[in-house]
Amino acid sequence: MALERLELISEHGCFGGVQRFYKHFNVNQIGLPMRFALFLPPQALAGQPVPLLTYLAGLTCTEETAAMKAGAQRLAAQLGLALLFPDTSPRNSGIDGEDHHWDFGVGAGFYLDATEHPWAGHWQMESYLLQDLIPGVVSEFGLDGQRLGITGHSMGGHGALTLALRHPGMFRSLSAFAPICAPTRCPWGRKAFLGYLGQDETAWTSHDASLLMAGQSSAPYPGGILVDQGLADKFLAEQLYPEALEAACEQVGQPLALRRHAGYDHGYYFVASFIDDHLRHHAQALGA
Repeated sequence: MALERLELISEHGCFGGVQRFYKHFNVNQIGLPMRFALFLPPQALAGQPVPLLTYLAGLTCTEETAAMKAGAQRLAAQLGLALLFPDTSPRNSGIDGEDHHWDFGVGAGFYLDATEHPWAGHWQMESYLLQDLIPGVVSEFGLDGQRLGITGHSMGGHGALTLALRHPGMFRSLSAFAPICAPTRCPWGRKAFLGYLGQDETAWTSHDASLLMAGQSSAPYPGGILVDQGLADKFLAEQLYPEALEAACEQVGQPLALRRHAGYDHGYYFVASFIDDHLRHHAQALGA
């Protein structure tokens, strides 16, 4: 699997490894240039096939956001984890309203394949990530494609949960920061699903982490899922619904560490405070 027209934008030495920023042209799914950031730990630079943890960012973010703000590289270098930071949605599509669709600002891809006009032509984020970007990065940089983990923040937490549940066996470890756990019930999710998937709400349910979990016949991640949530998060009551995911996990016997933290809000000070726990969670499951 090749990454088409791969171009290195910049690279920076970082804790013995290297933080790089790339762009490439995705023909198969998006039909536009896409960007991503990749941290390669020193073990990867030495030729070892290290595991890969994909981090999906939230609304209004880009491939730069977590790479610059989460503070994940120091421990990832020690653990021998490569980190992939995709962009959140296509850019410069020429679609009217791309930069402010549904008042989210840019970056409202929701990590799904749109079926509705005008978004269906380029907004194929689920297929792009799972069929092109992640396999392409694994192949291009000699990573271990059998040891993949996924995490994310907010909309990216929704993406991590739903992609992991929709594609059993692809990811061996799963976690999330303040995820949108029940998007069929919250304003962010309903607005996005209406625009991307149309008015038939039965099509929405397969992109709702809590409903996907409740439909499992057994625990999909018997080693456990880690979720952190700040109790000072202004979006907690109206948008995030962690209690729905908690109830669904309990229903199917899925071990879930849902940690609630007083005084923490929705931003990257919160993410940076607990990123090390997530890296260790993934490293243990991936044998790093």
